[in-house]
Amino acid sequence: MIESFRSLFAPPRHFILIVVALWIGLWLAEKRSERHGLTKEQLNNLTFYSLLAFILGGRMLYALANLSAFTQSPLNLFSPNPDLFDLLGGLGAAIVTGLVYGQRQGMRLWGTLDALTPVFAILAIGLWLSHLAAGTAFGSPTSLPWGIELWNEVRHPLQLYGLIASSLILTWLLLPKPDQVPGLLFLHFAALTAGSHLFLEAFRGEGTLVFGGMRLTQILAWAALAAALYLMEIVQRQVQETQPSEGSHV
Repeated sequence: MIESFRSLFAPPRHFILIVVALWIGLWLAEKRSERHGLTKEQLNNLTFYSLLAFILGGRMLYALANLSAFTQSPLNLFSPNPDLFDLLGGLGAAIVTGLVYGQRQGMRLWGTLDALTPVFAILAIGLWLSHLAAGTAFGSPTSLPWGIELWNEVRHPLQLYGLIASSLILTWLLLPKPDQVPGLLFLHFAALTAGSHLFLEAFRGEGTLVFGGMRLTQILAWAALAAALYLMEIVQRQVQETQPSEGSHV
């Protein structure tokens, strides 16, 4: 079954899975946007401009870093080759664009992030499916009976582990919840995702090692988890501090 899936979505068709996940995530976010203080138009425009900035920014920043190669072949700017792309630069451009658009539209940061959380959650599922199809983000060798044959080794099905973890996180997000403080939905998602990556990295078969053997992704996951928990405490404390003052005016 896995082999059939990998054959059907072999690169570059694996990008279809990410596009479909993005579309489903936006559809779900639209259904829930008003409860977070956003209109569907604001949500769609924010996503469109950020996605456009991600694509253009990632390609342009890569071109600037490799200017001599693009000077010789300017048409490479329009190449569909995903390797000619600065991922971190694209993410930075998308974040800046989203912040600027949100500020101009008077969109509250925490409410906006809560509204976008279903997009992030379903996109995570799409990314793991894409990794499974392309054979990337693979696991370490194993003798366990559920290992999969990949790159001439029987390996942990890390992509399936990630898919299960992301699906459980999405299920929790979709469960009915009482009215929450703005920002807590996103921060819970961030903390759960970071925590799951700490677990998943133990089975990873590749990655950048730093500080005598620690994986860079593990360090980033620890940092993201600590930041999410810290921000949760700040958000909840701010609400507790404002509640007495609000009651005193009644």
